[in-house]
Amino acid sequence: MEYLHSLFDTKLDCDTAITVGKFDGVHRGHHLLASDIISKNNEGLASCMITFTNSPRQVINDDNSPSLITNKERMYMLEQGGLNYLIECPFDERLMNTEAFDFIKFLCDNLNMKYMVSGSDFTFGKYGAGNTSMLKDISKDLGFEYKEIKKIQINDRDISSTYIREELKEGHIGIVNEMLGYDYFVWGEVVHGAHLGTKIGIPTINIMPSALKLVPKFGVYVTTIDFDGRIYHGVTNVGTKPSVSDKKIVGIETHILDYKGDLYGKYVKVTFKAFLRPEMKFGSVDELKAQMAKDKIIAKDYFNKG
Repeated sequence: MEYLHSLFDTKLDCDTAITVGKFDGVHRGHHLLASDIISKNNEGLASCMITFTNSPRQVINDDNSPSLITNKERMYMLEQGGLNYLIECPFDERLMNTEAFDFIKFLCDNLNMKYMVSGSDFTFGKYGAGNTSMLKDISKDLGFEYKEIKKIQINDRDISSTYIREELKEGHIGIVNEMLGYDYFVWGEVVHGAHLGTKIGIPTINIMPSALKLVPKFGVYVTTIDFDGRIYHGVTNVGTKPSVSDKKIVGIETHILDYKGDLYGKYVKVTFKAFLRPEMKFGSVDELKAQMAKDKIIAKDYFNKG
């Protein structure tokens, strides 16, 4: 996959199949769009996804809420699927103020767009004036084929990044994973914590999630931990660890079942499988240790049943 950092400065010589969007989470609906343009490789078209380094809602609505995945995580996921080009550009004043027709004509003239696919709610251009009806109307004049893909639904509601964020904030990992089409994860470097887990005989690893990434509802989860080419089982606390710290720093703390080793400085992937309980403040370290022991038993039962 070729990774390009600018849109308006890019010019491609090959004919392309294109889809455009933020693609926060790269959920099942996004996978449909990506798979569709990648399938056009067999017809001599290079697959090209255009996405943004920031969310349009930050510019339009001054909304700086975190995203489901970071830009690096999104790039990693997309390059695994056989995409030819990923153009990642800022959603800025220039892009926001480009007229809808001019935007599509640019894709045709500079990126040789011969095919475009989008979801049914796709809007683009200044004031969001462009939509699927416009694309159907102008596609013949500009010389490209357009395809509209209907939204996938779950519980009588369209799968969307907004819906997934809502459920993630409630700790509903099961439905989150179903909508994503893969299990939600946090990826990061193992850093030093207070080492309390080691002192009480239940060692843990700590990673600090990006401030740009939305983490699940604070609580304890059954997880898997991926590093060094192997996958381990674990129990993960998401939150501020109120029993041992007054600081409001959000962390991801994981006890890896049946593992002993030093992972400091390594990058690990913590994947969320099931919600166990809310984060709690205990009256003593002994109470915390007793609850952690119970959490381990429940997590082991989860994996044994699976």
